[in-house]
Amino acid sequence: MTNRPPAPGGLALVQALVNSLNVETGVDSLESPDGRAAFGLAEAEVPAARELREALRTACLAHAGIHLPGRPSTAELDRLLAEAPLRVTVDLAGAAAVRPLAATLTARVAEAIAAGAADGTWDRLKACEAEDCLWAFYDRSPAGRGRWCTMSVCGARAKMRAYRARLTETPPV
Repeated sequence: MTNRPPAPGGLALVQALVNSLNVETGVDSLESPDGRAAFGLAEAEVPAARELREALRTACLAHAGIHLPGRPSTAELDRLLAEAPLRVTVDLAGAAAVRPLAATLTARVAEAIAAGAADGTWDRLKACEAEDCLWAFYDRSPAGRGRWCTMSVCGARAKMRAYRARLTETPPV
């Protein structure tokens, strides 16, 4: 849970959806009417939104080079996005854009991912490496190697665990 600025463009929607579940506390904003309204969801659409959310989280983890056992594969996101047909439109100036054919959450997410893939921002939307966090963040680091949502919390905890592990190692004889 970070105070980083949101992801650019439509990826802010993807980031918000992934972060609608606080893994550490278990609070799911999709359970509340206000939380559902933020994504334009009816209560009956919540199970599908949760499935999409976890598939997106898996893709964000993959962007960070993390593959956790028991998580759905990125093939699940591919399957879900196939249900969201997109259309390429061209305006009077000849500029092309991808637009969803339906106003569903999945279609809006697919549009955001397509735009992010086109401008190179999609791969920088990552999930925190800390298994008790998994918060989505946009990696603005120059090298694109961010691992934690915030260095002051998750990064510091990981570095402290590594430090303690090194202290308890037995030195070579």
